[in-house]
Amino acid sequence: MKLFGLAAIALCLCTLPSVAQNVYNIKGATVDTALKINLTSSITVMDAKDSILYKFTRAANDGSFSITGLPAGRFIMLVTYPDYVDFVERFTLGQANKEYDWGNIKMSPKARLLQEVIIKSEVIPIKINGDTTNFNPKAYVIQPNDKVEDLLRQLPGIQIDKDGKITAQGEPVPKVLLDGEEFFGDDPKLVTRNIRADMVGNIQLYDKKSDQAAFTGIDDGVRTKTINIQLKEDKKTGLFGKIEAGIGNSGYYEGQGIYNKFKAKEKFALYGTISNDGKVGLGLQDNDRIGTGAQIGDDGGSITNFGGGGSQLDNETYFGRGLPQSKTAGVHYDNKWDKDSETINTNYKIGSLDVSTDQNSLTTRILTSSLQNTAANSHSDSYNFRQKLDAIYTKTFSPESNIKINVAGTEKNTENNSNGASSTTNGDGSLISRNTYSDDTKTHSKIFNADAFYSKRFKKAGRTISWDVNGNYSESNSTDYNKSDYYTQINAKYALIDQYIPINATTLVLNSNITYTEPLTKKFALTFNYGFRLNNTVQDKESYNQSSPGIYNILDSVTSNNYKYNVLTNQLGAVFNYRGGTKTVLTFGTRANSVQFKQINEFTGSIYKRDFIDWRPQVTFQYRPANSITVDFKYNGNSTQPTIFQIQPVTTNTDAQNLYIGNANLQPSFSHSFNLIYYSVKQLTGQSIDVNGSFSF
Repeated sequence: MKLFGLAAIALCLCTLPSVAQNVYNIKGATVDTALKINLTSSITVMDAKDSILYKFTRAANDGSFSITGLPAGRFIMLVTYPDYVDFVERFTLGQANKEYDWGNIKMSPKARLLQEVIIKSEVIPIKINGDTTNFNPKAYVIQPNDKVEDLLRQLPGIQIDKDGKITAQGEPVPKVLLDGEEFFGDDPKLVTRNIRADMVGNIQLYDKKSDQAAFTGIDDGVRTKTINIQLKEDKKTGLFGKIEAGIGNSGYYEGQGIYNKFKAKEKFALYGTISNDGKVGLGLQDNDRIGTGAQIGDDGGSITNFGGGGSQLDNETYFGRGLPQSKTAGVHYDNKWDKDSETINTNYKIGSLDVSTDQNSLTTRILTSSLQNTAANSHSDSYNFRQKLDAIYTKTFSPESNIKINVAGTEKNTENNSNGASSTTNGDGSLISRNTYSDDTKTHSKIFNADAFYSKRFKKAGRTISWDVNGNYSESNSTDYNKSDYYTQINAKYALIDQYIPINATTLVLNSNITYTEPLTKKFALTFNYGFRLNNTVQDKESYNQSSPGIYNILDSVTSNNYKYNVLTNQLGAVFNYRGGTKTVLTFGTRANSVQFKQINEFTGSIYKRDFIDWRPQVTFQYRPANSITVDFKYNGNSTQPTIFQIQPVTTNTDAQNLYIGNANLQPSFSHSFNLIYYSVKQLTGQSIDVNGSFSF
C-alpha cells in the first residue's frame, strides 16, 4: 500500500510541470469589416517548426474565438472561411505573452483581392531566379544612416573586409552596379559607401557574363562576380546627401561630403573627402596598365609600365604605414533617353595622397654554426596625384544591333624621396655587409584609350557577329637620382652607385577582334574569333655618372638602353558551348596566339627577333540540379612569356647588392589552374553553404 501511494505521488509530480507549461491562451474575432458581419471562421494553430496541427476551433456566431492550454513556443495561425482570403500569421507565446489577443481579424472576400491584400507572412530573405540570387532588404536589420555596405555585411555568403573589398561565395566582387549601371566607374565602394541602405529595394548577386556572351546568348566561360543594387521606385527621384567631419588628438582629422540627385532615369552625384588618419577617400581605383617594367602579356602584347612601384593612390591604400594625407573628389552623371535606346555614363575623379613613412627593423637569422643580425632603417616621402575622365555611350539601333563606345583619359604625377641604411653582422658583432642608399624619383604620365564594340544578330537564332576595336596610347617621363654605397666583407668588395637616370617611354596599342557565333544544333553552338593586335613601344633609359659634384653628364653605356618594341599578334579561337536544358552548361575550346616580337637597340642598331605561339585552353562546366544549388568547375591554361627586362641583354643596377642581366634564351612557361565551387542556399531561412577550392601548377 505504501508503494502504491509513493508511485501515485511521483506520478502527480511528473505531470505537474507538463500541466503548468500549457497555460498560454489566444483569443480574437473574425469579421468582414466592409459588410459589417461576423464570420464563423475555422482557426487552426500549427507548430512553426514543421507546420504540424496542434489545436483548432471554430469561431462563435459573434465571430469570437478562444484557444487555451497552449505551451510556450513559436506557432502559425491559419484562419479560413469559404470564399474569403486565408489569413496566415506567425506568433510566439512565452513569459512575456501568456495570452495573445488578436483583436478583430479583418477577412476579405476573394472578389476584393485585387483591392486590398490581407495575407500576412514572414518576408522571404532570399530568392533564386536562374543564375541570379536576390536578397530582400526587408528581411534584414537596417539602422538609421546605414549604408549599402552595412546591409551587405548581413547577407549570407558575402564578406566585406576593413578596406571595403567584397567577397561573395568565395570569389572577389570587382563590380557593384546601381540599377544595372556603373556608378563612378569601376569602384565598388563608391556605391556601397555612397548609397543609404533604406533606399534599396532589392540586391542581386550573379556572375556577369561578358558583353559578347550577353549579346549572343552563347556562354564563353567569362564571368565577373557582380552585385546590382536596385533602388526602390520612390527613391529614384529626389535629393539626398550628407556631410561628416571629425577631429581627434594629435591633429588627426577627416571629413567627407556626398550629394546625389536622382530623377527618373537621370543620376547626378558628387563627393569630396579629406583626411590624415588613414581613410583615403570613398575609394579611388584605376586599372590603367601603368607601373614598373615592360613585359609581354599572355596574349603576346607588350605591357609597358613606368614609375616607381605601384601608385599608392591607385591601390586605394597606403599599406597601413606612415602618415597619409588624402584628398579626393568625383562627379558622376548618367542618363537614358529615346526609349532607353541611348545612354551616357560619365565620371571625373581627382585625388592626391601624400605619405611620410619611417621604418625600423631588426632581423636575426639562426644558422647552423652562427647567428646573423641585420638592422635596417628607412625614411620615405611620397606624393601621388591623379585625375581621370571617362565616358561610356551606347546606342541601340534595333533589337538586332547596337554599338558601345568607351573613352577615358588619365593624368598622373608621382614623387618619391627615400633614404635608408642597413648592416649585417655576425653574432660576435663583426661586420658582414653594410649599405646606404637614397632615391629621388619623379614621374609624369598620360594615358588615353578608346574602345568601340558593335554587335549584330541575324534572323537565325544564335547567329551573331561582333567587332571590337580599341586603341591605347600612353606616355611617361621620369627622372631618378639613385645613390647607393654597398660594402661586403667578402673580398672587401665595394659597389658604389651615384647616377641620374631619365626614362622616356611611349606606347601605342591597336587591337581588333571579330567574333562569330553559329548554333550547330539546338543544344550545341560554336564561337569563332579572329584577333589582330599591334603594339609599338619606345623606351629610352639613360644612366649618367657625375663629372663633378651635382653635374651628371657622363653616359654609362652598360646600364643605358634605348629600345623599340614591335609586337604583332594574330589570334584564332574556337570555343564550343553545350547547354543541356536548364541544369547543365559545358564550354570548352582554345585560343592560339601567333606572336612576332621585334626589338631594336637604338644605341647599337642590333635587332632581336622572337616568334612563338601561345595556347590558352579553357573548360567551364556548370551544373544546377535545383535553383538553390550550383556546382561550377573551371579550367584555364595560360602561357607566360619572360618580361622584356628578363630577356634583353642589359644590366639593371637599381639594386647595388644584385645586378640583373637579361637572358635571351629564356622560354615561355605554361600554367594550369583548376577551380571548383559548390553553393547551396535555403531560401526560407537564409542559410547558405559555399565551398570553393583551387589548384594550380
